Amino acid sequence: MMQHRSGARWAVPALPSDHVKSGPFAPFGIPAFAVLWTATVISNVGTWMHEIGAGWLMTSLNPSPLMVAAVQSATALPIFIFALPAGALADLVDRRQLLLRLQIGMAVVAVLMALVVALDGMSAPVLLIFTFALGAGTAFLAPAWQAIVPGLVPRDQLPAAIALNSIGINISRAIGPALGGAIIVAFGIAWPFILNAVSFLAVIAALIWWQGEAQAKSHLPAERFFEAMRSGIRYARASKPLRHTLARAIGFFFFASAFWALLPLIVRQELAGDASLYGIFLGCVGAGAVTGAFVLNPLKTRFNADQIVAMGTGLMAGVLLVFAITSVHLILGTAAFLAGTAWIAVLANLNVSAQTSLAEWVRARGLSVFIAVFFGAMTLGSLTWGQLASLTSIPVTLAAAAAGASIAIALTRKFHLQQGAKLDLSPSMHWPEPIIEAELAADQGPVVITVDYQIADGQMGDFLAAMQMLKQERLGLGAFAWSLAEDLEKPGQMLETFHEASWLAHQRHHERVTEAGRALQARIRQTLSCDPIVRHLIIRT
Repeated sequence: MMQHRSGARWAVPALPSDHVKSGPFAPFGIPAFAVLWTATVISNVGTWMHEIGAGWLMTSLNPSPLMVAAVQSATALPIFIFALPAGALADLVDRRQLLLRLQIGMAVVAVLMALVVALDGMSAPVLLIFTFALGAGTAFLAPAWQAIVPGLVPRDQLPAAIALNSIGINISRAIGPALGGAIIVAFGIAWPFILNAVSFLAVIAALIWWQGEAQAKSHLPAERFFEAMRSGIRYARASKPLRHTLARAIGFFFFASAFWALLPLIVRQELAGDASLYGIFLGCVGAGAVTGAFVLNPLKTRFNADQIVAMGTGLMAGVLLVFAITSVHLILGTAAFLAGTAWIAVLANLNVSAQTSLAEWVRARGLSVFIAVFFGAMTLGSLTWGQLASLTSIPVTLAAAAAGASIAIALTRKFHLQQGAKLDLSPSMHWPEPIIEAELAADQGPVVITVDYQIADGQMGDFLAAMQMLKQERLGLGAFAWSLAEDLEKPGQMLETFHEASWLAHQRHHERVTEAGRALQARIRQTLSCDPIVRHLIIRT
């Protein structure tokens, strides 16, 4: 759940050795993780009661497929819109304070929403406005929550911590919807919203108790907000491990969104059921997800992440098809259970893949890109499937989504997950400070860096292959206009050139070079006949 600043500017402090234990429950040995995990489960139970209340309330206010699907879109759309600025903010400020203030603000919105429902003043547009407001709060929470996880646990416990977070989410998903459906039937539609407002107190109390992250200071000034956003996007664009993760995410979430967007209508219109049945189906999803989380460890011994995600996508396609062709409650409950299993299998592996793709300095921003793609695919999918259901029928739409998910398995096979797990992305700090005679202002630039290489005989192929990898690292850390040229008069003499926006940007590049980058540069040196010569130039006109 949580994370640390460090390095020259960021580095995750090592936890005491007695905390470094193996096993799927090892993170619970760390008090901060255990307390925050428990509080989050309590709060998420309230969130899921809210979700079932909102979806069910819309079927009463306006039962058209498009409007019911719009509830899902109103939750996901603000996360898609605000995820990138939220990630930049989470990398620039104290995350504990950010999380605490956001939780208090969302609690206030939840209280107001509960009052409007209790006073029978809710309408379809107002419901969407409240849902959008809470989604906006979630947008700013999500990158910070996910970014603090690596700071709470050792690196070798990160997959277990992410799996436990997923288990927690799905325990609440198993409890919240069933409880919410029963509460609606027994006490009325306002009570899920009231209890959701109360549930925020658990996380607020936990954040007040938590001491927060250890923050090391850099001698460099903090990035400006929009500069931080640009550097996050630049890193995501250059990172092959993250790009592949995003491609796999789109291939799953766009089609899986049909299940979440249309489930309220399936229950109400296709099955003539009530809120209790809706809650039971969502409870089955949660139970399946919890079960799937425990099955993941044995699966990982036999299959890699790519294979598990492909199997999870195929299983979700099968679930969509079952909901399209049958109305037997027992079969559908079983299918909902399997949907939860598929969901957790895919989401946990994608999340680990995203986390391990990111250096500490850009973690929240990189995760915000992942979150934006996740919810962007969910938003677009929900609107697409809602509109298709309005034009055709719910069974036809579910069958179409199932077919699309099956095709996506084949189309995304070339994108490989968890490539970053093999890379050490901690700061290496091995670049020496450049010795310059001129006095330079921090914002002076652009700066041009050139590196002369003399390639050893027979090493050109290995050199060029390694330089393509170095290019991506340079671009991810702020370089632009990168080029590699060969001297026509001196065979084997190569000149690398890249630009950076300012002298300060280049100094940040020094701080952010990783241990993986150090290893790559050592590999390049092995192809040379002498040490490379580095020059720093500043553009004057």
